[in-house]
Amino acid sequence: MKRPTIQDLANVSGVSVATVDRVLNGRHRVREETARRVYDAASSIGYHAVGLLRQRVFQDLPQYRLGILLQRPNQSFYQSLAREIETVAQASTSARIATQIEYASASTPSVIIEKLEMLARRNQAIALVGPDYPAVTSVVEVLKAKGIPVFSLLSDLASGVREGYIGLNNRKAGRTAAWFIAKTATKPGKVACFVGSHRYHGHELREIGFRSYFRENAPEFQVLETLINLETARSLTRQRSTF
Repeated sequence: MKRPTIQDLANVSGVSVATVDRVLNGRHRVREETARRVYDAASSIGYHAVGLLRQRVFQDLPQYRLGILLQRPNQSFYQSLAREIETVAQASTSARIATQIEYASASTPSVIIEKLEMLARRNQAIALVGPDYPAVTSVVEVLKAKGIPVFSLLSDLASGVREGYIGLNNRKAGRTAAWFIAKTATKPGKVACFVGSHRYHGHELREIGFRSYFRENAPEFQVLETLINLETARSLTRQRSTF
């Protein structure tokens, strides 16, 4: 496809080429509404200087650095989550947000703590996915004292210390899964429950919600002892073969 030109950008944004040039080069002040329209148009058509436009349009906004610690870099879910975080950060119109996304090579306290300390050296706030370890809570408390807030993602951790939790109501998610099984199963029977790890607070809450729904509303089903699959393809395949 032909590379979009400045004329294409002017046509899509509904302004003159001269106005686009002023936004690009910062020669004269342009109304904020107009500059944002030019930037949005550049993003939509893939204009080559969209990075420069962003710098011009948002140069007066506050700047923040956000560190993100995710799990399992080869898992498509976390890859998609990373892309969404970057997209939302770049689309922010109230601040210029730079993200540093890292992955934990293992879900152990030492690895998570090492990554947290590394992210804290370069960022003003941190959000992470991880198990709920006392040692990690201690580090989160230290970072909080230094003015670096930490947010838990997807599964809560460091309750009472972390700045906030971003994710679903996991107890409701567990009850919803149980409701779906109870309503769609052709007849009552045994139900298997898998969790990635008992150390994930979110997994624990989902299991509680899952079991409580069956206990209260569908006691004719038998929920089996919970199995840990570590969320790996190998363990899932092995456990699938037992059923």
